[in-house]
Amino acid sequence: MQKRKKIVTRTTDIYPMRINKYLAHKGIATRTGVDELIKHQKVLINGRVAKLGDKVLETDKVEVRGVHRKKNYIYIAYNKPKGVVSTNPQAEEKSIMQSIKLDTKVFPVGRLDKESHGLMILTNDGRITDRLLNPIYNHEKEYVVEVDRKFTPAFLRHMQDGVDIGEGITKSATVKKLGEQTFSIVLTEGKNRQIRRMTEKLGYTVRDLQRIRVQNVELGKLPKNSHREIVGDELNTFLKSIGL
Repeated sequence: MQKRKKIVTRTTDIYPMRINKYLAHKGIATRTGVDELIKHQKVLINGRVAKLGDKVLETDKVEVRGVHRKKNYIYIAYNKPKGVVSTNPQAEEKSIMQSIKLDTKVFPVGRLDKESHGLMILTNDGRITDRLLNPIYNHEKEYVVEVDRKFTPAFLRHMQDGVDIGEGITKSATVKKLGEQTFSIVLTEGKNRQIRRMTEKLGYTVRDLQRIRVQNVELGKLPKNSHREIVGDELNTFLKSIGL
């Protein structure tokens, strides 16, 4: 008799969910890989053989026939320097993956623009991309920002309450004054060049922008263009915070 792997549901998932997405989130295989398992009648939903396109509810019992090796995921904190692009380098530009050498193939989750620097999460776990980047999850990313001149209390208040940057008003943020021209801001959304566009709309220009935290993962004293693996309690807390 073949062994069956029992899948445990989590309340942070959004249901009903397509079965291939559900099992991909559980680390069984990629969505394409799950489709192959379904085609070979390896997946059961409440005791019946699953079909391509099936959806599951949180209360459904999902099992996978046979023994399947779970992918070895890796999670890395990287300090991106200024001048390095997140992806798709042009001409003389250099990307993150060209700047560091790793034995495991990974990709950056999200991006920092070329002139910004600081914490990037690198991984081979495709499950976390939507979990971190989709604003419906309200996951925190913290930045330290320096602008070109002294700002007013009204500036900080607008940055906190939301700024109309042309595609709607940004979500409220946590903002703290650090100096006459420097502040920290915690965002739970990630529109393209959002902080730069917010400050420009209020009449200021960003001189320096550094990301120092994603959820519980902190940049700390990690040198520029260096990386460290996220492991142990830090990793467990991180994955739990994004529902994995």
